[in-house]
Amino acid sequence: MKMFRKLAVAAALVTVCSMPAFAATEYWVAKDTATKKCEVVTKKPDGSKLMDAGKKTYATKGDADKALKLLADCK
Repeated sequence: MKMFRKLAVAAALVTVCSMPAFAATEYWVAKDTATKKCEVVTKKPDGSKLMDAGKKTYATKGDADKALKLLADCK
């Protein structure tokens, strides 16, 4: 029973410590201020080189790609 408890605690620690590695990636639609072209990025636009065109985050790259095609700022 002691061995099972140790294994359970070890498994719980490994799970908790690895959670950030499996965090969901967020996507933004950003417009380059120099070229005026839009692109999908994985980091929040900084406001100087890249401007946030979509004003929100997207859970998947596919959703961000769809938004890129529909946004008026990106046409």
